Amino acid sequence: MEEPQIKQVIMRELPEIIQQDPEVQDFIVQLARRHCADRQDTESRFDRLLEELRRDREIQDRKWEANQQELRAMREESERKWEANQQELRRMREESERKWEEYSRRWEANQQALHAMREESERKWEEYSRRWEANQQELRAMREESERKWEEHSRRWEANQQALHAMREESERKWEANQQELRAMREESERKWEARQEELRTMREESERKWEEHQRVIRRMVTTIGALGARWGVHTEQSFRNALKGILEEEFKVEVINIVEYDDTGEVFGRPDQVELDLIIRDGTLIICEIKSSMSKADMYLFERKARFYEKRHGRKASQLVVISPMVDEPAKVVAERLGIRVYSHAEDLDPAILA
Repeated sequence: MEEPQIKQVIMRELPEIIQQDPEVQDFIVQLARRHCADRQDTESRFDRLLEELRRDREIQDRKWEANQQELRAMREESERKWEANQQELRRMREESERKWEEYSRRWEANQQALHAMREESERKWEEYSRRWEANQQELRAMREESERKWEEHSRRWEANQQALHAMREESERKWEANQQELRAMREESERKWEARQEELRTMREESERKWEEHQRVIRRMVTTIGALGARWGVHTEQSFRNALKGILEEEFKVEVINIVEYDDTGEVFGRPDQVELDLIIRDGTLIICEIKSSMSKADMYLFERKARFYEKRHGRKASQLVVISPMVDEPAKVVAERLGIRVYSHAEDLDPAILA
């Protein structure tokens, strides 16, 4: 028989043989035990699996309870922190309201102080305006008086010229009449003419001297008024300095240079900043100058530091330190004398000897 046929016979006959023959039953059981667990082993394995599942459930229950306790503790801690945070917020809100009320009171006080300062400033400005108008009127009067005197001098000069012309005609007429007499008269006339010319030159020089003196007085007044204007804010400090610079260059034929250098080490002001100075230069002579509407004791010390800073940086010693300011208080003058700084109230007062 072939194998398929044998298998069919076994499959058909084996169930009945197993039911009728105990020996075949034992054989089948022994043969199946090699590949499958018996009932007792299966039940034992199932009990162990249930025990293991029970232990795992107990472990998971303990972990769950511990986790719940930790969650309760975290919730209680969170509620405690929330309450503390709410109290802190209430305290901060109360503190903010208190500070705001304090700031409001200070703001009101500052507004009142500013109002008072504004009224005082307006009062001072009106007072300064009245003084300025008075000075302007005085300057106009001086200018008119100067022009009147100049016209008077011109009229006198014209009268003298006419008189000289008449004398010349008379001299020529007499020359025609008598040569001898004319020579004598010419000599006398020339002598008188020379004396008159000398007198006229003297008068002209005196007039020019008075005119120059008058112009110098006017420049002094303009400088003083400009300084007051710079101090009260009517003019800028730069415009005042430019005016004095022009007077120096015109009066003494010098070159005035304004320089601005950067002090990166803070030697002058204690921190890095720009340093501004005026230099007067003539024929190689260097003078460091400070032109300001007013000078205090602190300004004098600051000028000396700026000058030394310039000398150190450029390796060049200034022949003189000069301050030109119409308003220098007494403590500043004492400091200037101690530091060897020359102080002049007006640009015209500058000693020409220091430029030699």
